[in-house]
Amino acid sequence: MPELPEVETVRRGLSPVMEGVVISSVEMRRPDLRFAMPERFVERLSGQTITHLGRRAKFLMASLSSGETLIMHLGMTGRFTISGRGFDAFLHDTGSSPKHDHVVFRMQSGAVVTFNDPRRFGFMELYGAGEVETCERLAHLGPEPHSNGFSAAYLNEALKGRASPIKAALLDQSIVAGLGNIYVCEALFRAGISPKRKSATIPGRRAERLAPIVREVIEEAITAGGSSISDYARTDGSLGYFQHSFRVYGREGKDCPVCGAAIQRLVQSGRSTFYCSQCQR
Repeated sequence: MPELPEVETVRRGLSPVMEGVVISSVEMRRPDLRFAMPERFVERLSGQTITHLGRRAKFLMASLSSGETLIMHLGMTGRFTISGRGFDAFLHDTGSSPKHDHVVFRMQSGAVVTFNDPRRFGFMELYGAGEVETCERLAHLGPEPHSNGFSAAYLNEALKGRASPIKAALLDQSIVAGLGNIYVCEALFRAGISPKRKSATIPGRRAERLAPIVREVIEEAITAGGSSISDYARTDGSLGYFQHSFRVYGREGKDCPVCGAAIQRLVQSGRSTFYCSQCQR
């Protein structure tokens, strides 16, 4: 599942060809993705200008001149590609069959933005003016991990009295928006905190270590273009490469880069956790 850095990388790739540009037409090639497509989807988008292309947590958010907002989620295998006359630099092999091209946006500039999703776990939803901030997708979200709202002081309050493991707490989108399995594993390793440690023991010195490290890991991953796990790719077809900087994620049995002990794996809430039992306490 793409995490915040991957989605932010996609947003930055799409922004030059979509933001401030009129959607000339939309082609919807199936009635549903993960969920049913919005009613009158094509009609509500065609002719609208995307006034701003933003991101909240793992959602892409296109503000339209109509006042509506289009929320898009990549799911597990969704990707956007850019092609079209005058956009040759973006042309590439998507690595996926055209039969999975489910939504095509034709922009007034000549750019063609295609959403391809073989497994169809992605989705698109439209919300009216004033509805988006209170919609079920966004209303419960915590602060972004690299925003001013995320700090040691915030963690002190958010984690106080929580019995759940810190790994589970950081994956809780109501506590921190956009964090996923990969970057939580990496942040906890850098902070020297065991993923099994109870959240209630984090406030104080551990929170002071953890908060800036979470920000650091996210910012490094965005700069690197995200991580290429399975189907993820950027809009120009190239792959992210933060995976070459993984210190623990996916490295079970390999040497810890700090102490040399073997990296271990355990399953928490159905997800693999990678950590060093010597460096993380």
